[in-house]
Amino acid sequence: MLIALNKPFNVLCQFTDRSVPARRTLAEFIDVSGVYPAGRLDYDSEGLLLLTDDGKLAQRLTDPCHKTGKTYVVHVEGKPSDVQLSRLRKGIHLNDGPTLPAHVKRLDMAPLWLWPRDPPVRSRKSVPDAWIELTIREGRNRQVRRMTAAIGLPTLRLIRMRIGDIALDGLLPGRTRVLKP
Repeated sequence: MLIALNKPFNVLCQFTDRSVPARRTLAEFIDVSGVYPAGRLDYDSEGLLLLTDDGKLAQRLTDPCHKTGKTYVVHVEGKPSDVQLSRLRKGIHLNDGPTLPAHVKRLDMAPLWLWPRDPPVRSRKSVPDAWIELTIREGRNRQVRRMTAAIGLPTLRLIRMRIGDIALDGLLPGRTRVLKP
């Protein structure tokens, strides 16, 4: 079984939370037993999360040796220069080593399909912001956020819209779709 979930903002990518106060978890959205996330999305990130009961499929989707592309729409603080975007395309050196080159493009505005976030992203009138689309072929902890910070563009909002050939395709936050593995 393979399930696509549009994970809302501030939802933990596990089914239980022992912290006090407890945070929202996948249990609020997934009522199928025996499925587990194939990869993770940070608590403060949104978008496509795949869940499966097939360990081999999960490994194929998440193992870095398969280099499955993960595409994100990223709202950043600042206006990306050609030099900054070029650095992402060449790979960034992070504290845990260099990243693979990323595919990146500047977006003219937020995607039209994008839903409002609750709570909204803070905005500062004196600081410009922008949107980029970024595809990586790894999946390190908070990698996209660390990459944009390394080039001087802190991430304000991060939405994963695609994993390999699987896309959100209009799936609203908190909703699921069963896919053919």
